Amino acid sequence: MTDTAPPLSLVIAGLGYSGEAVARDAEAAGIAVSGTVRDAARADPPRRIPFAEAGPVIAAATHLLVTAAPGEGGDPVLAAHAAAIAAAPALRWIGYVSTTGVYGDRGGAWVEETDAPSPGQDRSRRRLEAERQWEALADRRAIDIFRAGGIYGPGRSAIEELRAGTARRTVKPGHAFSRIHRDDIALAVCAALRQDLPPGVRILHLVDDEPAESALVVEEAARLLGLPPPPAVSYEEAARTMSPMGRSFWAENRRMANARTKAALGIAWRYPSYREGLAAILAEGA
Repeated sequence: MTDTAPPLSLVIAGLGYSGEAVARDAEAAGIAVSGTVRDAARADPPRRIPFAEAGPVIAAATHLLVTAAPGEGGDPVLAAHAAAIAAAPALRWIGYVSTTGVYGDRGGAWVEETDAPSPGQDRSRRRLEAERQWEALADRRAIDIFRAGGIYGPGRSAIEELRAGTARRTVKPGHAFSRIHRDDIALAVCAALRQDLPPGVRILHLVDDEPAESALVVEEAARLLGLPPPPAVSYEEAARTMSPMGRSFWAENRRMANARTKAALGIAWRYPSYREGLAAILAEGA
């Protein structure tokens, strides 16, 4: 009698905006999915499990995706469920959704998956420390670190901001942001978890093919909606009313490369730039 590998079972630690998209695609591929929610009122076992009660489900999983952000005390999933993760007999892959912020400011230069991180913000330093906590498990399991750019998609884009009258066209020439559509996060994660990988660490960039200035994205959304774009405002003027968090995002300028990631996963993005992504959001919500 020969042993057979258990069917894939994915636990998503953090069924939020991106986590729900991953769950949808994984379930469509025939993978059993459970996920954690912080609010017990949202729990609906076995699909949605209160975070504090997720240990037994994690211990039985073959794959674990972590989308929860670290706090002052470190990674919350490891803090609560390290014992279950360590003891999980079939767990062979862990994906951790981090941020491109771990690279810090690069003055607009391109950043490759092989470049060393150099975080400049406290929140990015916490992310890098969380990455290292997960990487420490790579002696027994495949660990994929997904460094994501600015996440957008239905309900969270310049389309909705323009319709709500809250969009701002902030102009800072040469300052580019790398973005990723929510559904392309799901595409990449599902491609990764279906691979048969040995123990070790991969760094993967969840960013589309075209870093772009913020004002260009707002202008494209206005064009698609048939609206005039908001008045252009210089960054210097806009910064006067920005929150400290907002200014911190604009303080860093980098262009994220993704060729190694797409080759490693064998994918092409559904939305290779903000243009295709915004058009799809409009078509879905029209």
